[in-house]
Amino acid sequence: MPGPENIRRAYPDGSEISFWTATDGWRLRRFDWPSVAETPRGSILFQGGRGDILEKYLETFHHWHAQGWAITSFDWRGQGGSGRLSDDPNVGDIDRFGTYLADFGAFWTEWAAVAPEPHVTMGHSMGGHLVCRALAKSLADPAAAVLVAPMMGVHAPISAGFGEWLANLMMRLGNPRRRAWKGNERPATMDSRQTLLTHDDDRYSDEPWWWEAKPELKLGPPSWRWVVCAFESTRRLRASRRVKLMKTPVLMLVADADKLVRAGDALTVAGHIPDCRVVRFGPESAHEILREADPVRNRALAEIDMFLAARAPK
Repeated sequence: MPGPENIRRAYPDGSEISFWTATDGWRLRRFDWPSVAETPRGSILFQGGRGDILEKYLETFHHWHAQGWAITSFDWRGQGGSGRLSDDPNVGDIDRFGTYLADFGAFWTEWAAVAPEPHVTMGHSMGGHLVCRALAKSLADPAAAVLVAPMMGVHAPISAGFGEWLANLMMRLGNPRRRAWKGNERPATMDSRQTLLTHDDDRYSDEPWWWEAKPELKLGPPSWRWVVCAFESTRRLRASRRVKLMKTPVLMLVADADKLVRAGDALTVAGHIPDCRVVRFGPESAHEILREADPVRNRALAEIDMFLAARAPK
């Protein structure tokens, strides 16, 4: 049985990296790992956050695959192996979050037509935000959904309203596709990038390892245009009436001490979802709950497993 580092830094046997072509011709890098069970448990479509690469979640994919789940994931447009929208390859840019949603909706339709049931979708951070928006817009109809540290609001100076106003001003003062800040995941913080993401040194080191192995996957800070879109999209979701009509059962994992996304905004959205179970973590967890130290990660996986057993049975 391969050790933890080996499964985090190598593609699993039987998995495949390929490309999916969106409706406008854009190529998105995808990962597929079919179930080898005689009767597959079902299929999971897992989506990462801003700047993520699917390789960061290989260890977690192993956990679900061992239970018989088929696993699929794709890099969002403009990041990972799905190209760039900025002239600077280290900047994460997007024209509007509706573009992400169009990609997700089209991908879901094709994927769900052939993937073994039940179908489950999961999203971390920006991925959690986009999955929730997709469900509210009826772009997907999974048996269950899991939102991990979902980006329902971003930290901003003074207030979200002021932060959105400032981001709009900065976007208009120059090239909207230029980087919003020099480094780190969040401006105006003395915390290290690792402190913002995870307390686990080994799991944190996996991402730089993949960047060195595949430099084309590395992404740095977002563009000002992305920041403006993030403020706008999260604001609209928090006020959306469609969220209150969602029929999909949802499990939401929230890190109360999260310094990248606003835990309070996630709890607000959770309160609007008709069928939503919330599991909260304290100071023991930073933003990347599924890449945290074992006590946090194991609890999160156990909660997900119990939720899927109850809400997405075979």
